[in-house]
Amino acid sequence: MSGERWPRFMTRTVACEYVSLTVAQFEREVIVGRLPGAVELGGRDHWCRTQLDSYLDRLAGSSEGDWRKNLPIYQSLNDAPRR
Repeated sequence: MSGERWPRFMTRTVACEYVSLTVAQFEREVIVGRLPGAVELGGRDHWCRTQLDSYLDRLAGSSEGDWRKNLPIYQSLNDAPRR
């Protein structure tokens, strides 16, 4: 889709191309929370381009704070008692 306008809602395949990841890599990033989950549209999973952009900006350091602090695995570490 080089040179063309990316759609607002993308299928998995198009979203993978948009972020330059394989389907397996994309799914792993969604599972760990580094990329947003899908929304159902027309009976199929789609990813919102603006949400993808927001998550990618956060990963690139364009927003404040550490993106990892809100992941479930880090939440459990933060809740653990300190010695």
